[in-house]
Amino acid sequence: MVIMDESALGLLAAEKYVLVTTFRKDGTGVPTPVWVVRDGNALGIWTVADSGKVKRIRNRADVLVGPCDVRGNPTGDPVPGTAELCSPEDTAAYRTLLRSKYGILGSLTLLGSRLRRGDQGTVGIRITLTET
Repeated sequence: MVIMDESALGLLAAEKYVLVTTFRKDGTGVPTPVWVVRDGNALGIWTVADSGKVKRIRNRADVLVGPCDVRGNPTGDPVPGTAELCSPEDTAAYRTLLRSKYGILGSLTLLGSRLRRGDQGTVGIRITLTET
């Protein structure tokens, strides 16, 4: 496994939305558009802790990540990656990064989520891009 080149990571991190495809146990891909932030040499996303994508990542860590629009329509080619669920501390750091990148909309979304679910109701997901 080789870390993907910096340019692909930078381009995806600069996107407003990325399409993250997780895989069911039978191998069926399930694409989901999500917000994305840069986490050092990886990408970070944030989601509800009991979401389907979290369950699928627990069973199978390989994912595909590509640029998309708000509706999840791909706008470029996906690249492979490996996903891991983050600690509460890393998840909190992703919330801060999301507030910075997405401004008032990000802040309002995070506030609404916190009021509905509390801080433990969401989890960050770190995605390291790979080449095959």
